[in-house]
Amino acid sequence: MRRIGWVLCGALLMAMMGRPCPTMADADTTINTDRPSVTNASPIVPLGAVQVESGLIAADTAGHYVLDFPELLLRYGLLQKTELRLTLPNYFHNLPAPNGAASGFGDLAPGVQQQLGPLAGFDLWVIAFLSLPTGAQAISSHGYDPGLQLPWARSLSASWTVQGQLAAYWPTQDGSRNYTSEVTLLLDRQLTGPWDASIEYVGDFPQRGGSSQQLHVGTAYTLTPHQQLDVHAAVGLSEAAARWYVGLGYSYLFLRH
Repeated sequence: MRRIGWVLCGALLMAMMGRPCPTMADADTTINTDRPSVTNASPIVPLGAVQVESGLIAADTAGHYVLDFPELLLRYGLLQKTELRLTLPNYFHNLPAPNGAASGFGDLAPGVQQQLGPLAGFDLWVIAFLSLPTGAQAISSHGYDPGLQLPWARSLSASWTVQGQLAAYWPTQDGSRNYTSEVTLLLDRQLTGPWDASIEYVGDFPQRGGSSQQLHVGTAYTLTPHQQLDVHAAVGLSEAAARWYVGLGYSYLFLRH
């Protein structure tokens, strides 16, 4: 199954990198990423452009510490309102703990995002993806796990934006599906032209097991029109959530001419 997953990944990557694209003026295009929020309510990347989003998280989960990196998401502007997405495997490094948690790479997930709005003042998208069992034996779900996200955004003023996301996931856990619904709500404040900050509620509600709820804050700074830095942190609001995590990230928008 891992071999099939990597073949599908390679085919998607070739499609993302090999398509010819029109000339675009750098001055007219500014990076806009999903990071650092859980809500993925950022616009479709420009036609023919490739956007790379990356980061690192340090978390306290169930009493042990985990480093999660490089959080690589590749986004390619396939059409004016359609982008291809490829989430590459993260490496999960579990620090020494009594439960002997293993370390290794997770699964990869190709996907697609389609713009649906604007609709009644709301920007609206749909994201569909499929996680492929390419990860390490102790990390992979060992299943082909689909997911569907419906992010939205609405501008409240020149400085304030509200965003949210409804999502459904079908992860494989202990050999069977554990359907999980998700809801997020985010309030974003533009502090200056290149700098914004946000506060976000995230709730995941699986059929089996307790809910994972967290309060998440983040800030992003646009270094140049095509580069972004971000910092974020969260605290768990429920027993099943990570106690806390902190992270940072870097993103770059490549325009092809």
